[in-house]
Amino acid sequence: MTTSVQEQRLRRRFDMWDKNGDGTIDRSDWEGEAQRILLSFGETESSPKGRALTDAYLGMWDHLAGQAGVGRDGALDYDRFKAVAAEQVLDRGEAGFDQVLRPTISAMAALCDTDGDGQVSPQEFQRWIGAIGSDASTADTAFKLIDTDADGHLSVDELITAVHRFHSGELEFSLL
Repeated sequence: MTTSVQEQRLRRRFDMWDKNGDGTIDRSDWEGEAQRILLSFGETESSPKGRALTDAYLGMWDHLAGQAGVGRDGALDYDRFKAVAAEQVLDRGEAGFDQVLRPTISAMAALCDTDGDGQVSPQEFQRWIGAIGSDASTADTAFKLIDTDADGHLSVDELITAVHRFHSGELEFSLL
């Protein structure tokens, strides 16, 4: 069962994907988001990092659409999206976030990781925030709240936990 905060955040996410405003989201909406992120990084879809991000986004869509029973070429209205997101991610807690979101967050972290250390630095995180269309002025504050071990870098685990905390209402910064 979703809380009002979770519903509000799912609605915002749904509306961000529904670029044409038709009240549904489909695979092309998720592919479009991946392409917009890649463009903001100057990365091509055919590069290894570009392919990984696109595959992760489309894999997340394929999983959710399959679980919703619409198949990869179907579409979800908000109510169906909310139900499948709750069932597959929110209601399962960390396990759901880890299974469904880890590939996307890992691919996004790899895209940001320009120095190849396997983590996201504050400067790399600035680019992440800009790439997803969030307010870049919040990046420093968000970074400090997400960096739970205070080592000055964000791991994939910290990023997944942050997405979980965002959807539970504990954190105000969206990463996807």
